[in-house]
Amino acid sequence: MEARQPRRSLQQRSRAKSQAIRRSRRAIKERGPSGGGVANVVGGGRRRSTVEGSKVRGTQCGALAALKRPRQIGKAPNNDDDDDEGFQAGCDHPREVAGRPQVVEEEEHSSKVKFANQPLERKKRQERLFYSEAPFPKPRPNKRRIQGEGGGENEEDLAGVMVSNEVDEVFRGAKTDLDKYLALRGLHARNPRAYRRLLVERTEEVLPYIYTPTVGEACQKYSNLDIETTGLYVTLEDRGRVLEKLRSWKNGNEVRAIVVTDGERILGLGDLGAGGMGISEGKIQLYTAAAGVPPDQCLPICLDVGTNRESLLEDPEYKGLRRRRPMGVEYYSFLDEFVQALRAWRPHCLLQFEDFGNHTAFVLLGKYRNQLCCFNDDIQGTASINLAGILAGLRLKEGAFSEQKILFHGAGEAGVGCGELIALALSTWHGVPLPEARKRILFMDSKGLVCKSRLSQLQDHKVPFAHDLEHAPDLLQVVRKHKPTVLIGVSTQAGSFTEEVLRAMCENCNRPLIFPLSNPTSKAECTFEEAFAHTDGRCIFASGSPFPPLTVPSPDGMGQGTTYHPAQANNAYIFPAVGYAAILTEASCIPDDVFLEAAKCLAGLSSDEDLERGRLFPPFSKIRETSAHIMAHLCQFFCDEGYGTKPQELRTGEEADWLQYVKKRMYNPSY
Repeated sequence: MEARQPRRSLQQRSRAKSQAIRRSRRAIKERGPSGGGVANVVGGGRRRSTVEGSKVRGTQCGALAALKRPRQIGKAPNNDDDDDEGFQAGCDHPREVAGRPQVVEEEEHSSKVKFANQPLERKKRQERLFYSEAPFPKPRPNKRRIQGEGGGENEEDLAGVMVSNEVDEVFRGAKTDLDKYLALRGLHARNPRAYRRLLVERTEEVLPYIYTPTVGEACQKYSNLDIETTGLYVTLEDRGRVLEKLRSWKNGNEVRAIVVTDGERILGLGDLGAGGMGISEGKIQLYTAAAGVPPDQCLPICLDVGTNRESLLEDPEYKGLRRRRPMGVEYYSFLDEFVQALRAWRPHCLLQFEDFGNHTAFVLLGKYRNQLCCFNDDIQGTASINLAGILAGLRLKEGAFSEQKILFHGAGEAGVGCGELIALALSTWHGVPLPEARKRILFMDSKGLVCKSRLSQLQDHKVPFAHDLEHAPDLLQVVRKHKPTVLIGVSTQAGSFTEEVLRAMCENCNRPLIFPLSNPTSKAECTFEEAFAHTDGRCIFASGSPFPPLTVPSPDGMGQGTTYHPAQANNAYIFPAVGYAAILTEASCIPDDVFLEAAKCLAGLSSDEDLERGRLFPPFSKIRETSAHIMAHLCQFFCDEGYGTKPQELRTGEEADWLQYVKKRMYNPSY
């Protein structure tokens, strides 16, 4: 008896399936629309199939059925809709189903694909069905219609949606974080509705894989991964026809939210060129997951203007333009063409700038913030979540917000954006003059303390925080001399919050706020465990990337001890809610005051019990409820301040009415 071949991994099966798809498509192309006969694409050895007469469960997605052994392909239902034209009455055996590609996998690397001689449109339909591998039963009408503006899918679209335990099986079959990222992308390609349901219902579980920290590795390897982009590349070669390129996008008339990057400063990883598309794709999915923006209204864009990273230019697999980045007029004229084309194409669309270089990020935000509804998440979103963390942390310690002294380790766009918003908060809420408010905020960069003696060497965005202080090159020296109560890391220098620095922070106040915000996890200034240990559990902690919880044994050795959950100061709490509130009110612009309001609202949403266990923010399992409250607050603010317009169907414009309104318009992929 022939020995059973070992079960292949999810990655191997996915790769083999993709190869079979490509071979079948090549065969169709070579044969042409009116070619004759049957195209056979054969790989590896084969053995007689034993699947005749087996069934497909009606509750199971065809894509998942294709992953199971033995392969289960059964009798085709006699449906009347267009997608079932290929079925013939009385065809019991899978090889007798006319016009359908059938894959029967018997051994490793063994598959056989058959196509009948059909018109071109039918062949296109066959390719689509081949991607799912097994025929779907026609769904019964679903009475629970999809809610919200993006819920226009009809009942037929509900076919093949995976049930929860089947999604778990596919997701947990991957071993590494990157495998899980690829598995999720594969699910999105095979079954978008199932993927979106997973995204919404398991946000806390999948967030580390669709976004930080895993998305950083995916961006680094983007050109080497066997994936198809879900976004739009606009390159320097498109100059003069950018508007035409935008108008060619599918569902273009529905797009209302865009995340755009040029890939120059991806997280803390630097210039990744065309690989920056991964960050736009990850961010745009959070609009749907967190705020309920309908997916058809979301568009990720990467502006491919080249890269200055030698390793990418020399990589034969690199997918982007093989040239160095332009500077000055050439760069900004291309960006201006893109923005003006966007205004002509979708004048009321939200634009989020993401991971641009330090200098260009401030220039672009300053130039366009009053021309269209836009913001920079690295500058404004990071600042808002940071401010929310400080406000929430102050609920656990004595001392007013106006009494805090704040030190930033790192003076890039994220850090200086945070400093400016904190200074604005001190000025707006406590009446502190803006120049005086800035003096309570210190910055350190790679050369040491930002101060007036270095003024001629500083970039423009650092100048407002160059105070009349003695220069100090060392973080520990600055902490001991200036005694900050809040230490924020945006340096991407892993381990820079040493034991000595953390213990020195405890000498300044009883409960210091320690925020290592650098992404991904490998770039964090310290871990939660290190901060907890070196401050004797006194620190109030928040990080940019997720860290595992920490259980501290009880003093008497009895019981299970106390578990502390590190807060994650993730921008996903802020930017989706800000963006969708701007969309719903058709806001003309997004001023900094909006991010103050978002921070204040978020800081008040955590319960006292959550705060005592270290959760400065509500858990991500409640992200949609959290976002709904922030959106309602911001919608009211937009309209009250004259930046937005109240919908006619809204009765009073009070926050309670807004809350009901935004919940009705949050995309829901349930079925």
